[in-house]
Amino acid sequence: MQDTTLVFGASLKPERYANIAIGRLLNYGETVKAFGIKTGEVNGVTIDTELLSYEKIDTVTLYLNPKRQKAYYDYIIGLKPKRVIFNPGTENPEFYELLKENKIHVEVACTLVLLATNKYSNYSVTE
Repeated sequence: MQDTTLVFGASLKPERYANIAIGRLLNYGETVKAFGIKTGEVNGVTIDTELLSYEKIDTVTLYLNPKRQKAYYDYIIGLKPKRVIFNPGTENPEFYELLKENKIHVEVACTLVLLATNKYSNYSVTE
């Protein structure tokens, strides 16, 4: 079974890092789901605008600033991912604590760098 990554804060704009991440995650072999404010498609991945009950999400990679994340804390925790990646500009110590309390690994990193250095899958969920 392939791992599934949810790109949270996906964008239709090709210059946005969330958009670039979708393509690179697919190239890396990940199954990708995407949530954003505008529906559309990026590299064959539909951007959902409704909060769906995704199953078996391994990683949530955030592209949403901390103020906007707050409305989604319960939703993301409820997905029960193994980890949440906080990309540059999304750092949020308040959310880190909530995730850790729910035994979800927190990674403050850049998804694109992790993929480029072949370290995307090299993480430990035992902290």
